[in-house]
Amino acid sequence: MNPEDERLERLERLLQALPVENEPMTVSELDGFVTGVLACPEMIPLSAWLSRVWGVTGDAEFSDLKAAEKTIGAVMAHYNDVAAQITATLRVEPIYEVDVNSDETLWEPWVDGFTRAMALRPDAWNALLDRADDETRSAMIFIMALQDIYTGDSKFTEEEVDQIDLEAPDLIPNCVATILHQSRPELSRPVPANLPDQPFKAGPKPGRNDACPCGSGRKYKQCCARN
Repeated sequence: MNPEDERLERLERLLQALPVENEPMTVSELDGFVTGVLACPEMIPLSAWLSRVWGVTGDAEFSDLKAAEKTIGAVMAHYNDVAAQITATLRVEPIYEVDVNSDETLWEPWVDGFTRAMALRPDAWNALLDRADDETRSAMIFIMALQDIYTGDSKFTEEEVDQIDLEAPDLIPNCVATILHQSRPELSRPVPANLPDQPFKAGPKPGRNDACPCGSGRKYKQCCARN
């Protein structure tokens, strides 16, 4: 097993260790979610999105400090990995789930994660949709149409849905790339060839009196900063 597969398996185990009744994100949902966070035209701070990973209540209910550090660290490592992909190429390689019985590629969890991130800043996305060129507008509408298929709200016929289902895994990366060119135009500016690649830097460490990024609702010094 290569290091990337090992990293994703570890991330999956840590997410699965969260209370199942809280419906924490899967790896595929998280991958779509952080892609949506990073693709947003407006910067979304860590405090506004991290707790959504833990589930519907936003409380991870970590068993101890070590579990909190491992889980938050794994989530942030994946966030940084996706950010590095976007910064380097303005493209992503979505992590899709696979049906173990049919071997079918399941794009739905990824799209659900991406659209959940869009819901964090609806005004920013609506403003982008209003000013977007035709290609970008079509890409955004397609992503939202996929979510409608997932939730059962689509107006497409069954035959059309079957065709979209087959094509979606290959179309999603192209849609995201198209969106990124307009939502994050600063990343498409050419970089001088003699400059070394710059690693993506995570956000600043929270202050001791700031809200803890794990989503517990307690101050950082009273939660994950405690040893």
